[in-house]
Amino acid sequence: MILGLDISTSICGATILHNDEIIFSEAWDMRNKNKYPNMFVKAAFIKEKLGEIDHKYAPDAVYIEKSLQMFRSGFSSAKTLSTLSAFNGIISFLCFQDLGKTPEYISASSARKQCGISVPRGEKAKQVVLKYLLDNEPAFNVEYTKAGNPKPKYFDIADSIIIARAGQKLVEQRKTKSY
Repeated sequence: MILGLDISTSICGATILHNDEIIFSEAWDMRNKNKYPNMFVKAAFIKEKLGEIDHKYAPDAVYIEKSLQMFRSGFSSAKTLSTLSAFNGIISFLCFQDLGKTPEYISASSARKQCGISVPRGEKAKQVVLKYLLDNEPAFNVEYTKAGNPKPKYFDIADSIIIARAGQKLVEQRKTKSY
């Protein structure tokens, strides 16, 4: 079983694949500042969720979307990148400590490429991924807001599915190389 994680300090996506089938896919929403006032409370919440996953599924491998490493005009600030990187490290350690698995990191673009998804110039990657999954994953369904937009958590779930799928492909490639 493969665990794919899309880690963020607001919403984390988690997917479990077993034999190419999505058997678990969920988003963990931590945007409520009263309930989750800092990254340590958020990490404790994720630790609890990872424990539930380990108890029920016992994943064989963990793949995490690699955090952004550089600035892009109009995107995240240095503070945001630093906070995300720190949180990614905390959750990575929890995977190592609590699941007994050393996580592997896959960039979002590499994961999309592994899954055969190309993002045309000028289009938003998250929208392209969402459409791809709606067209190709029968188990993937989306709820929409009153304005007709996908609820935010579905972008995180979608990213975790792509990370899990890319991880699964890497596992399969390693198996064929070892024979």
